[in-house]
Amino acid sequence: MPSPLLPNTLPSTDADARALIAAIDARLEHQRVSADGHEIVFRRIGSGPPLVLVHGGHGSWLHWVRNLDALSRRHTLWLPDMPGYGDSGPLASPPSLERLARVLAAALDGLLGAGTPLDLAGFSFGGLAVAHAAACRLEQGGAVRRVALLGTSGHGMLRRGRVKMLDWKGLEDEAARDRHLRHNLGALMLHDARHIDALALALHRQACLQTRFRSKGYAGRAMLAPALDLLDAHGVPVLLAWGAHDVTATPQQTGPALVAGRASRRWQVLPGAGHWVQYERPAQTEALLEAWFAEGAPQPL
Repeated sequence: MPSPLLPNTLPSTDADARALIAAIDARLEHQRVSADGHEIVFRRIGSGPPLVLVHGGHGSWLHWVRNLDALSRRHTLWLPDMPGYGDSGPLASPPSLERLARVLAAALDGLLGAGTPLDLAGFSFGGLAVAHAAACRLEQGGAVRRVALLGTSGHGMLRRGRVKMLDWKGLEDEAARDRHLRHNLGALMLHDARHIDALALALHRQACLQTRFRSKGYAGRAMLAPALDLLDAHGVPVLLAWGAHDVTATPQQTGPALVAGRASRRWQVLPGAGHWVQYERPAQTEALLEAWFAEGAPQPL
């Protein structure tokens, strides 16, 4: 067995957190894919059936860094930086969710083949992007097996009141910028202040600084339902999950509303977690995803 990517004890300083991010990145396979005139960077690890993990807004592949060891044991993980994020190129003008979804679907077709049945998981804005990219793939004759959406945006329903976010852009003082970013992690992403650790801040800072696509305008709009309906029409099961303290939804209302009368949909709440559920509660999230993607999977001979 290869040595784990993450140590048992997470780094306690920013320098150590940055060094760990670089060390993990160096161990992943990088692949650049050209899709519809866009360059998309994918990272790959593991073996087994493909599982695509898509990050959220103001994010990158790093949104999944705490989950790579566990999920790569049974899956080949493919982690894109969506266009306009991370190491990928910009999204052509005019940038839109529809264009982003088409490009992501085309990149997956080019990388893995349209006929390869894919499992896909998306976080936050990445959930909305995954739902639309999966729908686009199906409309073009591609194959999608199962989908999981964590803290997805685009549901258009009640969001909890939350602490006001602080603007960090344009701050030349790095300490002040980090204070604002740390504040925002507590206001939006993580429920327990103890989880706003050196690694979380380093991941968040790096992803924010590389973000060029504005996803905020899609967060509160009801744009998820049409994609979910198309997935239903193709018989694709969809899991919708939230942390119990996710401020971007009211899970006990949003979950039943999205699932009502839809046999192919399921919803789940994970206790003790905020929005960034796979970072704050990695083991529970991994167990949920493993069980979900194991359903209906071909059994080894």
